[in-house]
Amino acid sequence: MTRLSSLSALRRGLRADGEQLLWLRCQTPCHWPSTLAFLAARCIPGLETCVDGTYRRSVVFAGHHGVLSARPVRESWLQVRVRGLPAHALPGLIARLRRVFDLDAQPALIAAALARDPLMARLLQARPGLRVPQGWEACEQAMRTVLGQQISVAGAMTLAGRLVARHGQALGLDAAPLMHVFPQAAVLAEAELQGLGMPRARAATLSTLARALLEQPDLLRPGQPLAQALTRLCGLKGIGPWSAQYLALRQLGAGDALPLGDVALVKALRLLEGPEVQLAERSLAWRPWRAYAAQHLWASLADLSPTGASSPR
Repeated sequence: MTRLSSLSALRRGLRADGEQLLWLRCQTPCHWPSTLAFLAARCIPGLETCVDGTYRRSVVFAGHHGVLSARPVRESWLQVRVRGLPAHALPGLIARLRRVFDLDAQPALIAAALARDPLMARLLQARPGLRVPQGWEACEQAMRTVLGQQISVAGAMTLAGRLVARHGQALGLDAAPLMHVFPQAAVLAEAELQGLGMPRARAATLSTLARALLEQPDLLRPGQPLAQALTRLCGLKGIGPWSAQYLALRQLGAGDALPLGDVALVKALRLLEGPEVQLAERSLAWRPWRAYAAQHLWASLADLSPTGASSPR
């Protein structure tokens, strides 16, 4: 076992078939059911699956096509199987996985701050250790965010599946039903994106974001100051406050990001506390962890909805 930090550890093994086995540790508690439900609702056809508690996807990493499968094993461990990637790519892959699954979150610290609010105390009790899943990489999350503007998750994933099938490179491994890798920004910047079933303006925003990511490689760099990132994003045509805040939450890892205009957040809060409650004012009590508060509110919709439907975000 190689110690990565005081809060995380890795164990690695190489199977006879060339598949590499990774064990990633996180600080408990960790509410895996919510993470898996989030991922399952957002699987892009041909790119991802989430079946029987295992998340599987195609990746491009260090110039190689690969396939990974991840599943929680006990509360504190994530087991990941990797195929197609060279050993020298694993440190970078591990860092990516830790970010995507939010494994380096400090649940006790976050809970201590949020639990001072009575509503959040109740939601924390329902889902202790809830994580904020992150996007796999900047271009993919940018496209997901724009495709999800003002439509349901199911509708957005249908559009994303069309985008991947039309513009994604064929996966260089036999891993059906995974068939493609997500298209690169350079491809999308030059691609004809109309005809996928979305408004013309939204297709134009996809192109704008792809070009912006090529011109500004650090546009969605995790860890940058939130205010600076929001200003840069809102300067792009087609990106408003909701999209900017959502990208900050999902791709930058900004713990205090909060898309105030999100219909689902407003709905959840009003169902929990009444129609007169205002999200902007109410959320001040959740700083500096409003992203985690938002994830709790989105997750709560699965309990509050008569149909048990998951949050649209």
